[in-house]
Amino acid sequence: MENFAEQCLDMAQSLLANNLSAINEDGSITPVDGEAFRYDEPGHAALAIGEYHRLTEQTRFGDFDLVDLSARVITAQTFLEEETENGLAYASLGLLSFSPAKERNPVWERLLEPTREALDKRLLARTDYDNHFQSFNIAKSVARFSLGLSKKDETGKLIDRFVERLNENSSAGFLDDNPEGLGGCFDIYGLMSFVFIRQSLQLHSNIHLRDRKLPSLRTHAGKYIKMLPDIVRQDGLGWPYGRSIGAYGQMHCISLVMQALRDGWIEEADRPKYLDIMRRLFQYFFTTYLDHEHGYLVIRDAERTAGANHTTRIANYDAARYLCQWARLARAIGGQMEAKPAPSKRKGRFVVYNKDHRKEQGVFNYNDPDSGLHVVIPLVSQGTQRDSGSQAFPHAPGIFDWPVSTYLPILVPELTFGEHTIVPSFYGKRCATGLGLRNSFFFRYEQPDLITTDEKYVSGLGSCKVNWTFLGGKITSEFTFQVKNQIQLDKMRYVIALGAPHSHYHSSTSFCLGEESLRPNVVKDDFQAVWSDLEVVSENPDYRTYWGNLHYLQVLERDHPLNMRPGQQYRLVVEFEPDIALAGE
Repeated sequence: MENFAEQCLDMAQSLLANNLSAINEDGSITPVDGEAFRYDEPGHAALAIGEYHRLTEQTRFGDFDLVDLSARVITAQTFLEEETENGLAYASLGLLSFSPAKERNPVWERLLEPTREALDKRLLARTDYDNHFQSFNIAKSVARFSLGLSKKDETGKLIDRFVERLNENSSAGFLDDNPEGLGGCFDIYGLMSFVFIRQSLQLHSNIHLRDRKLPSLRTHAGKYIKMLPDIVRQDGLGWPYGRSIGAYGQMHCISLVMQALRDGWIEEADRPKYLDIMRRLFQYFFTTYLDHEHGYLVIRDAERTAGANHTTRIANYDAARYLCQWARLARAIGGQMEAKPAPSKRKGRFVVYNKDHRKEQGVFNYNDPDSGLHVVIPLVSQGTQRDSGSQAFPHAPGIFDWPVSTYLPILVPELTFGEHTIVPSFYGKRCATGLGLRNSFFFRYEQPDLITTDEKYVSGLGSCKVNWTFLGGKITSEFTFQVKNQIQLDKMRYVIALGAPHSHYHSSTSFCLGEESLRPNVVKDDFQAVWSDLEVVSENPDYRTYWGNLHYLQVLERDHPLNMRPGQQYRLVVEFEPDIALAGE
């Protein structure tokens, strides 16, 4: 692991060399061209600098005084009036990285007295959260106690509250990041929360509290760890659905695996399998998001984009922080990178996130190593966002793509009844998976009440049944709608988005579409829709993905009314047999 640690350190140094100069005298961050400054950027910069100091014990980086830079960004973050819980949490851990005792902390010594007093008050003030923001409260509590700003340590109580709410909002113990309304926003922020809490505890001055709280964290973090062999694709692509993925879908997964290896949370017999997962995740991250010539991270350019909450500066500081963390963890893990790929076999699995009297939510994973088809179908809430990332269709970047910031009904029918626009996503009832005819895998669920694109149940309108079938590299999707009373359907829309990996930043082993594309076939269409003219979106910035560009939209549409009658089934059945190739071929 020593070579891996050195590689991570070299990359972190390149990122810092390209981004430390963006820190201004007042601690604000100069954005890259075309982007705006975000109020939590100073905190992200502080933790990146702190992690580099923890790894190297250096207080200088070339011509940069790291102590001075840290004091500047922490001061800036402290006095920002906007609510930036995450920025403040990152800044407090960055400060703590230089020493848990403020008498021996050079950054604390550099802070002016008004900054110290303001920081103390802001670390004490906290809002009670039932989402991933609770991890930021935990970090603030760790910093405040460890720095001696408080004799009362609230960290244990905050962790207990975090775990209690996991169990309150999820029957399976996963993090629901938006339990209000429909609830069930189960995405990468759950995984990120455990990574951040574990990193915070590692900096806690009371190692006994850390040891007491790790077992309960392990119970829940272990659920995400067990998902990774099914989630991570053979080419190394990590978390593939929901918000804020792309580069972060690689970085959070790598950190979780390495923390688990360091803490002994992975059985000895499984270590080679998880080392292989980590290797693939890192290789994909290295080839897909790093500009090797200039030494910085690229998340947004002419071909791809990222969520609005991640600027290029934040992503570069986070990547530098994670690379330093990986180097440190690799040294702690020790030994050799004995990565051993697990034998691949065709499999389908549904992971239940939550199940109650009204809804079931989870994620279905299907992998066929012979054809290269590996898809993930989430049945979860999209939270406060309104895009395509959490809809219930096969997520397979390079094969089945979707735009980052634009809503489209990707591979699911969208029905409009007056003011209600519904899609068969977000929740289900009687979810089932298993083996069907000819050894195929199926994933089925029902929606007793149709649900709108903004996640509102429409009682009394109708119901839907969904059946996905996978046989080797062939996919069949079947949607069956029924209405309870005669009603007019204003229009129906079904969209296929055709994209490609980034023309420059991609792995040679990344999956993409071959010359024959998806080979779609409409088997049954009771809506009598027609294919619209192919829409070219290559130059439209609203149709970029986390990985590459979307080029075409194929829209199956009925644009005139249809009177739907009760007791009658309206089915849409579409088959796909994608021509899967490798980007390097």
